[in-house]
Amino acid sequence: MTQFTLLFASILGGLAVIFGAFGAHALKKILSDDQLKSFETGVKYQMYHAIVLLIIGFNFKLETASEKYMVYCFVAGILLFSFSIYGLVISSAKNKKLTFLGPITPLGGLLLIIGWCLLGYAVYNIHF
Repeated sequence: MTQFTLLFASILGGLAVIFGAFGAHALKKILSDDQLKSFETGVKYQMYHAIVLLIIGFNFKLETASEKYMVYCFVAGILLFSFSIYGLVISSAKNKKLTFLGPITPLGGLLLIIGWCLLGYAVYNIHF
């Protein structure tokens, strides 16, 4: 489970850098300011949570069910939250907005929140 966590952290962190550069250079020409801000929000949340996954991977044994669910929630949350934003922004810029992605973004956000709650639960169980 630790290898899974660190692998996803490194992949998602690397992709965040790539997407950030892509947004800052290639997409800057075709996106409105609001669209670019939304895209950047997806990149920021992806990077923040990739870093959290790194910290988790290096500091937890990831043996309990709640610790495993914590990792799954963060990974799924990143994919649903950030990637739905990328899809919405890029499809909107091409005038082919993928509206079905709209409800996916808050679901990803909810999974990120659950991941944070499970992280708090894990820390509480270790230290108290």
